[in-house]
Amino acid sequence: MNRNIEPYGERTGHVALRRALVAGGALAPDWVPAFDAVPRAAFLPDLMWPFDMAAGRSVAVSKAHDPDLWHRYADADVPLVTQWDDGEQVGTEPGATPTSSASMPSVVFRMLRDLDLRPGHRVLEIGTATCWNAALMAHRARPGLVVTMEVDEALARAARARAERLGVAVRVVHGDGFRGCPEAAPYDRLIATCGARVLPFSWVTQCRPGGVIVAPWGTRFGNGDAVARLVVGPAGEGASGHFTGPVEFMKLRGQRSAFPGHAAYVTGSVADGDETSTTVREAEFVAEGRFDPLAFALGLRVPDCCQVVAERRDGARPVWFYGLADRSWACVWFRDGGAARVWQSGPRRLWDEVESAFRWWVGQRRPGHERFGLTVTARGQFAWLDDPGRAWPV
Repeated sequence: MNRNIEPYGERTGHVALRRALVAGGALAPDWVPAFDAVPRAAFLPDLMWPFDMAAGRSVAVSKAHDPDLWHRYADADVPLVTQWDDGEQVGTEPGATPTSSASMPSVVFRMLRDLDLRPGHRVLEIGTATCWNAALMAHRARPGLVVTMEVDEALARAARARAERLGVAVRVVHGDGFRGCPEAAPYDRLIATCGARVLPFSWVTQCRPGGVIVAPWGTRFGNGDAVARLVVGPAGEGASGHFTGPVEFMKLRGQRSAFPGHAAYVTGSVADGDETSTTVREAEFVAEGRFDPLAFALGLRVPDCCQVVAERRDGARPVWFYGLADRSWACVWFRDGGAARVWQSGPRRLWDEVESAFRWWVGQRRPGHERFGLTVTARGQFAWLDDPGRAWPV
């Protein structure tokens, strides 16, 4: 396989990326041969949009116009947007919403490590994108054992052509990955490269008992996900396992959030809500980083709710909560040198729910993502902390 791939193994950028991934613990020694034989650069489109930290926005990088810059990004541990607005964007300027990308190599190899893929395993991938991940797995599992699904017809067509041109023996299927690919089942491994709010039971039924499912999963509380590593039960009755760490992925197209906007909830002033106060402090509630374990925990404990953290101005910061099943809302107004004020409106007392969940999290010794787990059965999906026997529906 890979007979047509340019030998990138000794290219300076490729070698530097390999070293960085190995040193950081993302690239395990047994995945190094696949990393060298299936270089990321061979699967990237000629036009892509990395995020420019200096400019503070996504910028177009063309292989034809600036090949050196293009290769620097290809060999960097950064995500690269490869499609905007489901393919509707025209030209080189970024569109409104990124809808496909090449993930950070460190994330790719950490998820492949979680998958525990071995030679001879049959694999289903949900989310083909550039086809790099599928090609890495085909190198490891052996040709002809990887099925990869892509919901976007243009992306599937491009991935299929790329695989044929490079001599990569994977089967690219255009279709909705939510239903899986039952005609090629059963699989030993299933991996999703897009975020899910609901892991379908069809993925469980299409895996063998003892099979492994690796997928980014999260609630609608925010954009953050965590990688769920689930093992299918001996009778195929369900799949269960811990989260292995935080990530953020573009969501399955059928599970994208459709938030109606602040004005749909607060039609007048925040003072129209019922006012109380809280002793919860901003420093213990609002995290500075992207992957806040508290936000993940709150999403697990407060269903059908999303949080929006506003910018801090003039010594104050509002944090908003919106009900996704009705028009309930809440706002906690953190400020320097005083108790936080709270306003709530609607059938649900959202801040009361959030504060209760916050105090539960503190009482559980502030668990991170890895102490939580997920179970998927025909009855639905259930989250748990430490013990699968004490799960609750999510």
